[in-house]
Amino acid sequence: MDAAQGASSFAVWDYVVFAGMLLISAAIGIYYALAGGSRQTSKDFLMGGRSMNAVPVALSVTASFMSAITVLGNPTEIYRFGIIYSLFGIAYFFVVVITAEVFLPVFYRLGVTSTYEYLELRFNKYVRLCGTVFYIIQTLLYTGIVIYAPALALNQVTGFHLWGAVVSTGVICTFYCTLGGLKAVIWTDVFQVGIMLAGFVSVIVKAVVIQGGISTILNDAYNGGRLNLWDFNPNPLQRYTFWTIVIGGTFTWTSIFGINQSQVQRYISCKSRFQAKLSLYINLVGLWVILICTVFCGLALYSRYHDCDPWTAQKVSAPDQLMPYLVLDILHDYPGLPGLFVACAYSGTLSTVSSSINALAAVTVEDLIKPYFRSLSERSLSWISQGLSLLFGFLCIGMAAVASLMGTVLQAALSIFGMIGGPLLGLFSLGILVPFTNSAGALTGVLMGFVFSFWVGIGAQLYPPLPERTLPLRLETYGCNSTHNGTNWTTTTEMPFSTSAIQVHSVERTPLMDNWYSLSYLYLSTLGTLVTLVVGMLISLPTGGRKQNIDRRFLLTKEDFLSNFDMFKKKKHVLSYKSHPIEDGGTDNPAFSHMEMNFTDQSDKISGTRL
Repeated sequence: MDAAQGASSFAVWDYVVFAGMLLISAAIGIYYALAGGSRQTSKDFLMGGRSMNAVPVALSVTASFMSAITVLGNPTEIYRFGIIYSLFGIAYFFVVVITAEVFLPVFYRLGVTSTYEYLELRFNKYVRLCGTVFYIIQTLLYTGIVIYAPALALNQVTGFHLWGAVVSTGVICTFYCTLGGLKAVIWTDVFQVGIMLAGFVSVIVKAVVIQGGISTILNDAYNGGRLNLWDFNPNPLQRYTFWTIVIGGTFTWTSIFGINQSQVQRYISCKSRFQAKLSLYINLVGLWVILICTVFCGLALYSRYHDCDPWTAQKVSAPDQLMPYLVLDILHDYPGLPGLFVACAYSGTLSTVSSSINALAAVTVEDLIKPYFRSLSERSLSWISQGLSLLFGFLCIGMAAVASLMGTVLQAALSIFGMIGGPLLGLFSLGILVPFTNSAGALTGVLMGFVFSFWVGIGAQLYPPLPERTLPLRLETYGCNSTHNGTNWTTTTEMPFSTSAIQVHSVERTPLMDNWYSLSYLYLSTLGTLVTLVVGMLISLPTGGRKQNIDRRFLLTKEDFLSNFDMFKKKKHVLSYKSHPIEDGGTDNPAFSHMEMNFTDQSDKISGTRL
């Protein structure tokens, strides 16, 4: 394989394919801006008018999950640590069930635009403000990684201009978000899922052909110890075991699917609760398909380089560049296909960034503007939402510079979700599942959760775990061809695999570093959630938590579970007090008439943030 030829072959057709993907995404934004010309309300802009069907929403949820971090990071993890990573398939199942059966019923019933509205309804405005501020910090940091990391990887391997890629990504996302709102985001995601799958399939098919069949790839993986599916070691310090992935992965991804505004905003936009749940279960199939694709890409990567690791041989300067390296190696004879893979990676980035921008605008309007400027008309709020989309788009591009200090993209991203998402998951769990939690317990619990998760997370960034904790598999260079030494690959100082650029070097290791800071990054979310739950309950009990009278709409009830079986009951005609047509859906969806009619005072019904 001629690496130099691969690097130089990112040619005209590749740029055409990449530019075409960006232009189609922008066109969708223009279409929904023109089609929604009569749109008057901020809720239409931020929630798609609550009229979406399950399938596009499911594909959108899948796309926003599958950022460039997944496209570039997951195959690298399998290349380095083996197919034990595929156990995330089990974690995804638990995540989707918990989200659909615990969090969705409550959020959909209340019809909240911002998930943090719930915190004020259940607790008070200070808890809501705390949740909102941490969410904005988390999303800006994460979005910075999502924009910067793939741009860096693709720049160093393909010569694709770094800041050109960063700025074009941010501007296109901001453009179609600002013009088209949530509908544009969802339909663009649907298009981008197709592009991502096409990119994966082209890599897998060509790799299988070049390597001489799937059996060769599996045989190489077996000989290299990559078929290590089961490891039941309970040690929480080991990076990947059955328990860290299934337990830690479930907590980490539930904090993303169950309570993260970007995801909740999507399934709440469905026209009925049944469609919302259906979108999550269809999305589960999408997650499994993506996981299978990334596992095969990782194994193909290992089969191709099992005797000459490009990272150890310093042909690439960071592990996240291995996938683009493979693409240019095996697809350089096919004009347009390397461009398709770049489009694949950037589709992931576009979908994630666009959902972040839309979600940040929604949270800011609902949590930081509406409560304090009650006189604003819906027309004004719609304009403010669009202005905020523009502002957050440029902020996210700016945060890409901060991301340049972080280490490997997958771990950096999931660590941020763990450190901030874990305590927030604990906070929402206290509200929905623990009736005696009061605002004092909730606020104390979530702040203690942040203290513990930040302590471990920042400690792990500064003093990374040693290889005997992370247990990477062996990489070989005995087969490296001497002709590679003269190639013109850009190389920098080799980055330690599981660390960041801000680590502290040459420090004597202490037991705190080797144990507490070496906790598997997947357990950060579990730690934050459990600390929040335990402290919240312990504080609530002695401070009058059992004496408060909580509206049952804010809690998960057995009726929420039993309503899953309503379709098997004989339908009866129920008189509804609602004066507008059934098609409106949303908060006033007739699916909830039987629950809302249980309340004697109809004025209790939720509308926006007012009871």
